[in-house]
Amino acid sequence: MRVVLAEDLFLLRQGIIQLLEAYGFEVAAAVDNGTDLAAAIADHRPDVAIVDVRLPPTFTTEGLQAALRARRERPGLPILVLSQHVEQMYARELLADGTGGIGYLLKDSVLDDEQFIDAVRRVAAGGTAMDPAVVAQLMTSHSRDEPLAALTAREREVLELMAEGCSNTAIAQRLTITEGAAAKHISNIFTKLMLPPSGDSNRRVLAVLAYLNA
Repeated sequence: MRVVLAEDLFLLRQGIIQLLEAYGFEVAAAVDNGTDLAAAIADHRPDVAIVDVRLPPTFTTEGLQAALRARRERPGLPILVLSQHVEQMYARELLADGTGGIGYLLKDSVLDDEQFIDAVRRVAAGGTAMDPAVVAQLMTSHSRDEPLAALTAREREVLELMAEGCSNTAIAQRLTITEGAAAKHISNIFTKLMLPPSGDSNRRVLAVLAYLNA
């Protein structure tokens, strides 16, 4: 799996490269600014781009803006964002096309290599990997959205965990319910969000995007 990485801090960039390579990823390019990120994506056509939000020269949102431009030029490009902060406006824009292949992790919340690698793989496969803090901030304006208003409190909890990328088993464990109950909640979510049968993995992504981008 080919990866393009954008991270301005040398030690962190080298650490991520070594971690990815240890798990069999090919790091096609590793850059420290948004301009080089765009060029690297165009040149190498990676399976996934891992992008720090704040890059030179202003260290505000250059990385995320470069990722957005790259995704507009190459629709569906899987992008995993790494940040110290939640940039709500740009995060919503990143989710706006509804195609999946999106992750947003807060650096301080990545606690081990398996968590990070799992997120990279999930995003590259077209899924979502959202930090719980990102989910919490993006959901704050959804209390009256339709058809989200039709979801029960438990179904919203299940959908939040789906946004984090949890499997049915993980959802059941986190909520202390059976896997059958988790599957039933997910089925109800699909029905209430009016998602037609198209494979559960695809509907999971569509449900998450409907929730986070409403």
